[in-house]
Amino acid sequence: MNKVFIGGSRKLTKLPAQVKDRLHNIIRSNFVVLIGDANGSDKCVQSYLADQGFKAVIVFCMAGKCRNNVGAWEVREVVADSDEKNFSFYATKDLEMAKEASYGFMIWDAKSKGTLNNIINLLKRNKKVLVYLSTDKSFCTLSSFHDLPRLLASCDKEALEMLNRKLGIMNFLREIQTELDFAQIK
Repeated sequence: MNKVFIGGSRKLTKLPAQVKDRLHNIIRSNFVVLIGDANGSDKCVQSYLADQGFKAVIVFCMAGKCRNNVGAWEVREVVADSDEKNFSFYATKDLEMAKEASYGFMIWDAKSKGTLNNIINLLKRNKKVLVYLSTDKSFCTLSSFHDLPRLLASCDKEALEMLNRKLGIMNFLREIQTELDFAQIK
């Protein structure tokens, strides 16, 4: 059974028609949706799926508290190593979704470090990711880390600097370039 991890930026609070079309394809294909419980994209996608009467949804929450479960779906509680509610705390449940998913669908504002971290976690596990870029209302499909520079080209300089500080994204890009250079030598 195919499972798709859907996530996105908390700052995005409306689903564009193109995203709804892709969600409709997921519903029609009867994929199982793995989704978090955050406000923003998670809650918007949950609301859309609930409005469509879609039942094949699992909401991932941190143990003891589920912030949003619009459709009263099955809940998967994840336990973190620490109780401090920071980036690492919530990234724990996201990592579990990346492990369990067959594919990813991310709705990204070209700034959210959590969404980019999810993309990276999926790619690390050799899982394709469809990314909707809200900045230019387009889709980008990533099959490997080699596709990451194309996605990051949509970020402004300030966002790239922040993503580098928080996630060390420049190290990923250097590693990718080294691999590409080496492959050309062969």
